[in-house]
Amino acid sequence: MADNDIEEAVSRALDEAPERNFRETVDLAINLRDLDLNDPSKRVDEGVVLPSGTGQETQIVVFADGETAVRAEDVADEVLDEDDLGDLADDTDAAKDLADETDFFVAEAPMMQDIAGALGQVLGPRGKMPTPLQPDDDVVETVNRMKNTVQIRSRDRRTFHTRVGAEDMTADDIADNIDVIMRRLHANLEKGPLNVDSVYVKTTMGPAVEVA
Repeated sequence: MADNDIEEAVSRALDEAPERNFRETVDLAINLRDLDLNDPSKRVDEGVVLPSGTGQETQIVVFADGETAVRAEDVADEVLDEDDLGDLADDTDAAKDLADETDFFVAEAPMMQDIAGALGQVLGPRGKMPTPLQPDDDVVETVNRMKNTVQIRSRDRRTFHTRVGAEDMTADDIADNIDVIMRRLHANLEKGPLNVDSVYVKTTMGPAVEVA
């Protein structure tokens, strides 16, 4: 459960956001300090499952064949097989469009090498190489879990953003999501909380409110 300071900051961000004619996301802006982000090992790159969900549609594509592909049809936005992979390898523009439109990729483990060869140059720089699906993994469970997952990724920038909810979620639920992200972030940074300079929460078009 998030502390009161986080919940109060979220409540302010929601209350102060001007009314819009579309459903806004709620985002977290994280500013780091005292880290050499030119060193890839110091960068933040974590998938975090949000306890209250993302509040948004998450686009997930599965690379699979056979029974796994059939089961994935019920939960994934798109299921692609080896032939589809070959088509994407021959059409860089289509591969880039797919990468930009998709939040997460999942792939049966035996297909990972072919995907790396065919799409690595497109997916790699975007941080979207597929999550490998091992033989004992349940594709339905994996996809459903990823629908509630966000990626926190700094690359080489000290300031980066991640989605933590939507404006029609409760402040309590959004605060719980932020709390989980901050705990994960602190656990993975070299000096923990000392590497965090400041954190702000805001709706898409609303003012930023400091969380920490």
